[in-house]
Amino acid sequence: MNDRIRRAEAILRGESGDRLRTSFPLAPLTTFRIGGPAALFLEPDRDEDLVAAGEAIRETDIPFAVIGKGSNILVSDVGFPGLVLRLGRGYRWAARDGDRLTAGGAMPLPAMAGVALSHALAGLEFGVAIPASLGGAVRMNAGAHGSELSNIVQGVDVFDLLAGKRRSIAARAAGFRYRNSDLPASGVVVGATVGLTRDDRSAIRSRMDEAREWRRRTQPLAEPNCGSVFKNPEGHHAARLIEDAGLKGFALGGASVSMKHANFVVAGPGATADDVLSLIRHVQETVAARTGIRLEPEVHLVGDLDPAAR
Repeated sequence: MNDRIRRAEAILRGESGDRLRTSFPLAPLTTFRIGGPAALFLEPDRDEDLVAAGEAIRETDIPFAVIGKGSNILVSDVGFPGLVLRLGRGYRWAARDGDRLTAGGAMPLPAMAGVALSHALAGLEFGVAIPASLGGAVRMNAGAHGSELSNIVQGVDVFDLLAGKRRSIAARAAGFRYRNSDLPASGVVVGATVGLTRDDRSAIRSRMDEAREWRRRTQPLAEPNCGSVFKNPEGHHAARLIEDAGLKGFALGGASVSMKHANFVVAGPGATADDVLSLIRHVQETVAARTGIRLEPEVHLVGDLDPAAR
């Protein structure tokens, strides 16, 4: 692997120079604040950086991962043995065209909701309560308050790392479904267009304030967490199933089920990714034994998170 990493580093240096980092700590980039370093880390600012990243991946077959605001991932304690990409400032922009808003993949969803408000455009108010980048939110079809990205997305721009080029995908071809999509695994969401509707600014602002207040009231914002850990099974709420199983406040190592919201796992002092994963598995097994429902994780795992295998 070291030889492949060195070859990939040489390819990436040719385009990105000192912006490419090695043994780069990932924990500060995640909302869990835990996890090890990436062997290689790059914040692409332009498509040329992604071309080089794709070349490095194809030439060396190193593993790669794309992260956004770090709110829906759990990074292994030993880090990631390949290339981690996080879109840089060149992909953080927004532009309005009538009732449509187009933005780069690095644009934070709450900031994009603010841009919509400034143009008196409604439909993205729920985004103010989702701490994600547009790219990550589109890929996972993020949602809140009965709305989700698939309700408003009209088109997605994807840079396919394996193909080495950008392409546009219409919303109907993106395969959006509950907290998922069929966007290519080798594709980086570099931009998207949403269709909104005109409304009174005060009404839009009021709905945004309600979403912020709901989040403040119901979620453990002061503690490191990744957002909702499990998807809601059809006809059920994950938080209710976990609470009914008597797991609210249950802890393993430094990780515990939040007392404020049972579908949140919080990382206390000294918590490790292995602690979090062990707790997630314990919750799954306990709820399954009690109800026959096996909760499906919403959090994405980055790196080797199997202590037994290590």
